Amino acid sequence: MELTGAEIVVQSLHDEGVEFVFGYPGGAALHIYDAIYNHEHINHILTRHEQGATHAADGYSRSTGKTGVVLVTSGPGATNAVTGIATAYMDSIPMVVITGQVPTALIGYDSFQEADVVGITRPCVKHNFLVKNVNNLAETIKKAFHVAETGRPGPVLVDVPKDITAQKAHYHYPDDVTIRSYQPKIKGNDRQIKKGLEMLQAAKRPIIYVGGGAVLANAAEELTHFVRDTGLPITQTLMGLGAYPAPDSQFIGMLGMHGTYEANMAMHEADLIFAIGARFDDRVTGDLNKFAPSAKVVQIDIDPASIGKNRKADVPIVGDVKVVLTQMIEAAKQLPDYDPKQTEDWWKTIKQWQSLDSLGFELDDKLIKPQQVVKDLYEVTGGDAFVTSDVGQHQMWAAQYYHFKEPRKWINSGGLGTMGFGLPAAMGVQFGNPDADVACITGDGSILMCIQELATCLQYGMPVKVLCLNNRYLGMVRQWQEFFYERRYSHTYMDSLPDFVKLTESFGHVGMRVENPADVKGALQEAFALKDRLVFMDIVTDQSENVFPMIPSGAGHAEMTMRPDKLNSPKGAA
Repeated sequence: MELTGAEIVVQSLHDEGVEFVFGYPGGAALHIYDAIYNHEHINHILTRHEQGATHAADGYSRSTGKTGVVLVTSGPGATNAVTGIATAYMDSIPMVVITGQVPTALIGYDSFQEADVVGITRPCVKHNFLVKNVNNLAETIKKAFHVAETGRPGPVLVDVPKDITAQKAHYHYPDDVTIRSYQPKIKGNDRQIKKGLEMLQAAKRPIIYVGGGAVLANAAEELTHFVRDTGLPITQTLMGLGAYPAPDSQFIGMLGMHGTYEANMAMHEADLIFAIGARFDDRVTGDLNKFAPSAKVVQIDIDPASIGKNRKADVPIVGDVKVVLTQMIEAAKQLPDYDPKQTEDWWKTIKQWQSLDSLGFELDDKLIKPQQVVKDLYEVTGGDAFVTSDVGQHQMWAAQYYHFKEPRKWINSGGLGTMGFGLPAAMGVQFGNPDADVACITGDGSILMCIQELATCLQYGMPVKVLCLNNRYLGMVRQWQEFFYERRYSHTYMDSLPDFVKLTESFGHVGMRVENPADVKGALQEAFALKDRLVFMDIVTDQSENVFPMIPSGAGHAEMTMRPDKLNSPKGAA
């Protein structure tokens, strides 16, 4: 069967089982869009900005476990997508981005809407391809999906010149591909697994530390089995939330810059850190020289480059988290049962730290506390909603107070910290989970960065619920200015915000403004009762609230700043 390059692209996506393509057309991609017009099985979602397309594909991928697909044109179409590509790269999200390019004969001549997208994206993709021969197109797309989905996942870009999409070639989509230089290791080393388990059994103050790799590996069932068998405390990173059910008594909260007191102190005092799909990033460790000074480390990760990169691993185990945990559960049967009495004193110490109630806050009968909004959301949705967030204080409050029971329900930009992510990501989540409740927790600064995607939500009937915690500030930046810049609030006050209710209504959606604390829960119930409508809730919150606990930049892991009524006052330097 002979097809044009454009038809090969579309048929390849169909044969790959792609459900949705998020994109925005333009000249260099028009042959591909014309092929989509004649193909009934590809659902193309027209976003209002290429950044929105990448975030939507990202949210779709995070919530479903499938690879997100993006299609944009050359030049500004491709460069507009870079922020979303980098966001996916930092959080290891599988994505295939197809970009149109000027004809091959014009590449390098500063042609209209030409950009070296392969060069531009090289630092923020897992791999990229420039297709120069139409006969290689189908195999290249297959390779793109293979690389994106296997090993440590990530975005892969395929740049397709316009003349390639017009040329014809025999079509064959391969069932699989082999790349000699790319062979991810899936199974863990049995000897290292046994050694890691023996260290765990010998430890007096062990802690299980879980990151986003456990979510990406779909290892929640194996992780839960393993943790409950040991009876040990578990903490999770921002990206790992939901891999183990938060309501369970063994979960001692998120750790890191805005983690709980008990989680951070347990990591600091541990004699063994059992790291599963986590990479010891700076937002977890604080000052590495002060981090967990007495702990040995067992580290499991699919990416050998992540093992020992930030903290030496005494027992490195390279492999897929799901597979390795399965091996561990089997290997543990050959060892003596773990003695729970061994960690009785350790649990007593942890419970003393928990008694501090580091996430406690005081209610106000006149000002809405943002923490309470998230707690009310959890109650109204039964903890079963998909929750996306933008980046800032509201993101941290969502992570702290919405107790995620399942993986892939918490969708946020952890590594890159991308403002504008929340709304288009929620849109992608809704496409992948059409019958689910989807809430986007955002701020008055972040929401304006991709607000145009409200139009996309209207066109496709996406009933997302947007909770804008409106404090009239770039809240997290203001918090740092309060703590470390002597309250010099340089350009963080948002004194020209739109009327969000009217703006939302102008897009054809339902807008609500909530100003009274007593009205929050009722408004949430009303919003979620509107099953087929997008509702934008402009919730006016206390401007003075800060996120606690906080590890100041440059401080040690145990040097937390608590609420003034808890332990100490802010210290450290930015």
